[in-house]
This record gives sequence, structure tokens and C-alpha cells, in this order.
Amino acid sequence: MNDALAFLCEFFRKPTQVGAIYPSSQELAREIVTQANVEQARVIVEFGAGTGVFTREILKRKPTEAAFFSIEQNESLVEVLKRELPEADICCDSAAELPRLLQERNLQSVDAIVSGLPWAAFDEQLQDMLLAPVLQYLQPGGKFVTFAYLQGLLLPAGHRFAQKIRSKFAKVEKSRIVWGNLPPAFVYICTKEK
Repeated sequence: MNDALAFLCEFFRKPTQVGAIYPSSQELAREIVTQANVEQARVIVEFGAGTGVFTREILKRKPTEAAFFSIEQNESLVEVLKRELPEADICCDSAAELPRLLQERNLQSVDAIVSGLPWAAFDEQLQDMLLAPVLQYLQPGGKFVTFAYLQGLLLPAGHRFAQKIRSKFAKVEKSRIVWGNLPPAFVYICTKEK
């Protein structure tokens, strides 16, 4: 089964967990990984690997010696990822478990977090629960990057998430619009205060 079909099947099985009907594009993967500055990172974590579009781009561009693991809580997608990317450290878990997952790998902090999670689809309590370890373990000056769909800027949930990250990070920027994604998207680049 190809990635797009597997992703669509999981969306229909667990729509609040998957959050999209189609995987992110290669163009969005290049943009988000560029904005995360993974080439300079020593420790990289991915939230919501999905079909591995971002995972593959991170693996291509991270330094050889950099620690990297990906967190995906959908068991079916994790099985596919482990089969297709045996070189990747894929955890079937929640992003809220970041502290434990770092401790298991003897890592104290993170330089870059690349997120494919559907933040605007989450209620505020879940957003806060997932962002708390990001803020706790992200290095000063570290990057938390995530994407949003362009049409989300028109919706209250999209506005709320944008306000939330602006209240929690020293600097929040938006990338160019990635028109080649379905639907068009952009990247939030959130930098922790130094």
C-alpha cells in the first residue's frame, strides 16, 4: 500500500489523531527541515512522523553524529515507518512523553523539534500539555517548527494556536507559503529565548 493510501486509511480510522487526509509534500518537508536548522543540531526530535515525509528529510540532512528520534502514536503508521526506515529511531508514543524518551536515550535537551502534529485541531489543554516539555527541554535559542494550513489562518482555532505560541516563545516567524502542499501550508518557526 502506498503512503498516501495508508495515510488516508488511518485518517478515516482515527481522524483526530491523524489530522489530515493527505501526507505532507516533499516541498513542505524541505521547508520545515530547513527552518529547523537540523544541519547544525546535535539533538533532533520529530513529533507526529505520519508516513515519514519529514523523517526522511531529517535523516538526509542531519549531521551523522546527531541524535534523532521520532514520536508517532499511531501504531499502524509506526509499523510502516519501522519497516521502511529501519535506520530511524521511531517511538510509538505520545509527544507528551518527551521527558521520558529523552531520559531513556541519556539526552538532557533538544536543539530542534520538528512537528507534524495537527495543533489547531487540539483543544487548549492538550496544546499546553504537549508544549510544556517542548519549552522545558528545548535548548535556549533552539527551534520548534511546525506547520499550519493556509486556510487555518481564517479559523478561530488557528488564531488561538498562533497566539499561544507567540505567548510562549521569544520569537515566532512564518515561512513562505508552500503552494505545492495539499492544502497550501506555511511553517511556524518558534525560537526559545537565549
